Amino acid sequence: MELWYTEMHTENAKLSMKVKEQLFSEESEFQKVDVFDTYEFGRLLTIDGLVMVTQKDEFVYHDMIVHVAMATNPNIKKALVIGGGDGGTARELTRYNSIEKMDMVEIDELVVRASKEYLPFTAGKLDDPRVNLFFEDGVKFVEDKKGEYDLIIVDSTDPIGPGEGLFSIEFYQNCYDALTENGILINQKESPYYARDAKEMIRADQKIKKIFPIAMTYKYHIPTYPSGLWLFGFASKGLHPIEDLDADKWNGLGLKTKYYNTDLHVGSFALPNYVKEMIENGII
Repeated sequence: MELWYTEMHTENAKLSMKVKEQLFSEESEFQKVDVFDTYEFGRLLTIDGLVMVTQKDEFVYHDMIVHVAMATNPNIKKALVIGGGDGGTARELTRYNSIEKMDMVEIDELVVRASKEYLPFTAGKLDDPRVNLFFEDGVKFVEDKKGEYDLIIVDSTDPIGPGEGLFSIEFYQNCYDALTENGILINQKESPYYARDAKEMIRADQKIKKIFPIAMTYKYHIPTYPSGLWLFGFASKGLHPIEDLDADKWNGLGLKTKYYNTDLHVGSFALPNYVKEMIENGII
């Protein structure tokens, strides 16, 4: 008998992967977490039936959520990761010797537990001594922080359930306050392709632009997310991701990456016309 995992991207479009076996399934007070072993994409982590991480293409997401900020400011010392329970964002940040402290706030301990057991390729650095794990609400965590972090990465799920508050204007304002003078905020910004995702992309963009003097959008291609075209937001109090890119210093670090490079860094901010029009006009 063939087993398939299927995620509905819209009512009329879906993604399916042939499954070797289901490795894990458990439900917390927040959400349902599953791990599958698939033929094409290797290990697969889903939350409430939605793809979070696959072994085959996770490097795309984690390269782009981390290295764009780190190449813009190679002197980042203190970082905050909100979400990211699979550990991939923390893994990439720990590759930098300049990182002295990383606070990681994941609301659901179950995600971290499942990832440590079944996804060592992403979760392998969560025991790094610089990583401080907090199992609590990231929205509340930043409420009283002032000028504490050089970088905040919001590695969130979609704006439903536990992830909903991570797309609010109050949360973005608190992130602004928690950042240092040249602090950078990177946020998961959904996709422009399907209407539901595009609506949330526009809402997030409009909110952040009310708070940060520099707020831009960049793209990446990840096959297992709806449509394959997904976005991150780059916001900063003072650093521009292209004008302040320190390509020579980043390349001098000698970090080996599978997706990111400094040429792609610049190119990722060049958006298709339909995406630019959505952002500029605020309509789908």
